[in-house]
Amino acid sequence: MSGKPADESDEAQVATDATGPEASQAHQGAGAPTSEGPGGGSEAPGTSGGPDTPGASEEPGEPGGSGKSDKPDKPGARGTSRRAMFTGAGLGAALAGLAGVAGGRAWEASRRPEDAILTTYPFRGDHQAGITTPAQDNMFTAAFDVSTTDVGELKTLLSDWAVAAEQMTAGELIGGQPSSNKQLPPKDTGEAWGYKPNGLTITFGVGRGLFVDAEGNDRFGLAAKMPAILKEGMPSFSGDQLHAAQSDGDLLIQACSNDAQVCVHAIRNLTRIAFGTATLRWSQVGYGRTSSTSVDQETPRNLFGFKDGTNNIKAEDPADQLNEHLWVQPGDDAAASWMAGGTYYVARRIRMLAEVWDRLRLIEQEQTMGRDKRYGAPLSIANPTKASEEFTAVDYKAKDDKGETLVPADAHIAVVSPEQNQGRRMLRRGYNYTDGSDSLGLLQTGLFFIAFVRDPRTNFYPILDRMTRSDALQEYLKHEAAALFAIPPGIKKGDTMVAASLFS
Repeated sequence: MSGKPADESDEAQVATDATGPEASQAHQGAGAPTSEGPGGGSEAPGTSGGPDTPGASEEPGEPGGSGKSDKPDKPGARGTSRRAMFTGAGLGAALAGLAGVAGGRAWEASRRPEDAILTTYPFRGDHQAGITTPAQDNMFTAAFDVSTTDVGELKTLLSDWAVAAEQMTAGELIGGQPSSNKQLPPKDTGEAWGYKPNGLTITFGVGRGLFVDAEGNDRFGLAAKMPAILKEGMPSFSGDQLHAAQSDGDLLIQACSNDAQVCVHAIRNLTRIAFGTATLRWSQVGYGRTSSTSVDQETPRNLFGFKDGTNNIKAEDPADQLNEHLWVQPGDDAAASWMAGGTYYVARRIRMLAEVWDRLRLIEQEQTMGRDKRYGAPLSIANPTKASEEFTAVDYKAKDDKGETLVPADAHIAVVSPEQNQGRRMLRRGYNYTDGSDSLGLLQTGLFFIAFVRDPRTNFYPILDRMTRSDALQEYLKHEAAALFAIPPGIKKGDTMVAASLFS
C-alpha cells in the first residue's frame, strides 16, 4: 500500500495510516456469496463513456493481486487541500472500522484518496448514473409505495426528487444555503453538510405497482405503458423463502457513494420529500462492492473469502455488447417504448450461512466455488502460483491424473458462467450486508445481489433457476427477498422530473 505523496503534511499521513494495514486486511474478506454470480460475463476492455473512479492495484506477488499499476487522474476528480483530504480519509477510515470489512474498498482508493472523495458523476445523460458507474464503496437502496391517488401529486414528487438528487450528486445542499429564518425547518437535513461529493449517484426505478393496483386496476392512467417484463413479474425459484414486505414496491431509489453517510443523507432527504405522497416499503444498506464494473477496479473477495465477480460486464465493454445485454433497445416492447435507453433492475437478498461454511474443509470450499481460494484461479489450473491466473479461461473438461474433472459439474462457476449458459450476461452490482445476529447468535449477513439487464426473462431468470436447482453453493444460502423494477433512461437536458419519458 502506498503512503502519502512526498509533499503532503503529517495530517495527511495520519489519514493514510488510518486506512493502511487494517483496511488492507479487511479487503481480503469483503465481497459477496458468488464467485461469478448469476450472469457474469467475460471482460472486454475498451474505452469508457464517462469518468471513472481510479482503481488501485494490489502489489505483484501478493495473494489476489493483479499486478496492475496506478492509473493517471480521471475526469471528474479535482484537487483537494491537505485538510480536506485529511477530513475525508479520516472519516472514511472511521466508517470502514464501524462497517468491518467495508474497509476493503476504502483501501482500494487509498493511493489517491482525493479521487474517491471529490469525484462527481453527471446526473443527466442518455442513461442513469449508478449502473455502469464504477461501483462505489457503499450503497443504500429504498423502495416506496405510492400513497396518493392524484397523478399530479405523483408528478410533483418525481419533480422534487429530480431537483434534490441533482443538487446532492453535485455535492450541494438541497435548496442551497439554509434559510436565515430559523423558525422554519431546513430544506436539507444537514448530516452531509461540508462533505465532499464522494462519487454519489442516485438511480431511480418504477415497479409494477405504479401502473396497476393489486386487483389490476389502472392507478394513474399508465397501465397501457407497463412493460411486459413488469406485467409478468419475477417467477418463483427453487428454495425461495421470500418476505413480501421486503420485496418489490412502486418506486425505487438506489444511492451509491464512497461514504456511507452521504448515502444515508441522500435516502433520508428523498424519503422526507416523499412524505404524504409515498411511504417507505423497505430499505437495504450495503457495504463493500461485490463485483467490479470497471476494468480499473480489482476483483473483490466475497464473505466466503473467495475472489468474486472475476467475470462481469464492464463499463468499458464495446457498445454493441452493452446494447445486447444491458440497455433496452427501441422495439423491445411496443407498449413500453419509453424504456429505450433504460434497463431492468433485479435484486435478491441472499443470506449466507457463514457458520456452516466456516466449518468446511478448504478443499470442499474450493470445489463448491470452482476456484482456488488464494489466487482466485479456476480449479482447471492444478497448481496456481500467481494472481494473474484468476483471469485464465476456465477449462471445464480438464481432468486430473485419475481422470476426474478438476472443476466439478455442480461448482458455482460451472453452473452460472456465460460459457455454460449460452453466453447470457448481465451487469452485476451487488453489495454485502450485515444486520447483526439473530436470536441464535448467528450472523445475519450476506449478499444484496443486484443485476441490471436488458431482459431478465432471457439473461437472468434461466441462470438463477439453474443456480437454485443444481449449484452446490445453494446449500449455504437462503433467498429471503426479491425485487424487480424498470429503470427509465437517463434524465435528459430539459427534463424536469424523474421518469419523464413515462409521462410524455
